[in-house]
Amino acid sequence: MAGGAVANTSLTNNFASLADPRRKWYNNGRLIRLNAWIVLFLITSSTNGYDGSMMNGLQSLPQWTTYFNDPSKGDLGLLNAIQNIGALAAYPFSPYISDGLGRRFAVWMGAVIMCIGCAIQTASQSTGMFIGARFCIGFGLTFAANAAPMLVTEISYPAYRAPLTSCYNSLWYSGAIIAAWSTYGTFKMDGSTWAWRIPSVLQGLPSIIQVALVFFAPESPRWLVSKGRDAEALKTLAYYHADGNAEDPLVKYEFEEIKAAIEFDRTVAAHVGWKSLFTKRGNLRRLRIIIALAFFSQWSGNGLVSYYLARVLETIGITDPNVQLLINGILHIWNLFWALLGAFVVEKAGRRLLFLSSLAGMLLFFMMQTVCSAIYAQRADAHAGHAVIAFIFLFYAAYDVAFSPLIVSYTVEILPFDIRAKGFTVFNFAISLSLIFNQYTNPIALDAIGWKYYIVYVCWLAFEFVFCFLYVIETRHRTLEETAAIFDGEEVTESLANIAHTKINEPADKKLDSLMGDDNEGSQEKHTA
Repeated sequence: MAGGAVANTSLTNNFASLADPRRKWYNNGRLIRLNAWIVLFLITSSTNGYDGSMMNGLQSLPQWTTYFNDPSKGDLGLLNAIQNIGALAAYPFSPYISDGLGRRFAVWMGAVIMCIGCAIQTASQSTGMFIGARFCIGFGLTFAANAAPMLVTEISYPAYRAPLTSCYNSLWYSGAIIAAWSTYGTFKMDGSTWAWRIPSVLQGLPSIIQVALVFFAPESPRWLVSKGRDAEALKTLAYYHADGNAEDPLVKYEFEEIKAAIEFDRTVAAHVGWKSLFTKRGNLRRLRIIIALAFFSQWSGNGLVSYYLARVLETIGITDPNVQLLINGILHIWNLFWALLGAFVVEKAGRRLLFLSSLAGMLLFFMMQTVCSAIYAQRADAHAGHAVIAFIFLFYAAYDVAFSPLIVSYTVEILPFDIRAKGFTVFNFAISLSLIFNQYTNPIALDAIGWKYYIVYVCWLAFEFVFCFLYVIETRHRTLEETAAIFDGEEVTESLANIAHTKINEPADKKLDSLMGDDNEGSQEKHTA
């Protein structure tokens, strides 16, 4: 792996030198337009965040708990976990939709299913109907969440790829903020079921926007090349990355590197779909990291507050629903700030430093939260209870600078194109498994042993730090193809470099004329549903 990193150094410097330093996101109309399309895909994460926060808020709404017969323990766990069970049901199909029909179509399809689920959830007349709606939402979310971050990372301007992709998971909190304050506002609607139906309606708004607009956005150039639609891929890169200039050195480099990587995967590497994830040494290294990060992202103690804040606050004597909802709303604003900060410094600080700093902070603050919770349990000391709240906020600041922005962006950037959809599906599958376990176990354990349950997470956080110290690899300042090659060794890196550099000096106008002749039929299908 060290050889791969060293071998990439000259490539990386060459790539960086090709970008026009005058082309910035704020002074280039086409980059502004591209980033606007990227925002359309980033809001997929907001839908996911909205769901988790809404369920947290609903537990503090007497109108919801009364309507559904005050669910607790296993029943409450099912109401939370059913969304992830729906997600699990879609995982066998999602990578084939993303790879076969395109990233945009997968997002659109997922958004349509989520719209249906939100409509049923809003109209729910029974617990069974509510559970069925949440299953539908989770099922649709899988298709959109599998494709959206891949599309973001594959169409982004290279200089902004890492921060934008890191914003994907960070914007989980934007949805959480809307849900938290929506439930806080509807709390005042005494005796009306619209106190929980209005948040259900709002959950569907991002999906409605995506259904209306997604097919006007650009498709992934990498996906287009993989389908033999090279002319469309080159046009997309030129239009958004170089003001339409197909002769731009950056566009030529990107285009040839994408073609070289995909051709290498088809011929030299001879990947064979799912099997290659578990038979090739480089892919096993990738799986070890992404599966671990998936579980770490949910098993670091954050799952307690994300889904059961009301229960956590009750252990320190805060039982007023109004206060619980207020803390929930403020916490998500705090989280969004730190998550976006982590996303914006990811290229400067580096992935490895952010992960290790985050884990060290989480371990320290969760230990302090555990100690203060123990003191409150023994003495009912109000100051200890207030300290628990403070350490919850500090714990989340540490969590957010790495695990909110990086778990998705790091996963998609270390996977090569041919297995990116499948590998990302494995990542999401692992998250769903960890969530289902958490959502069933946490409320039962909290009711049974209270603050002592926190000790389990303290030990686990120590293990997480050791794992990331040993296995997380730095990937900053590299293209997607260069990053993926780190795991496969120097031979792969040099092969990609040779293929790309032997073709990069070919005039793009002649190349485009040739592509248009070969790909005329494919070009006419661009932007069709």
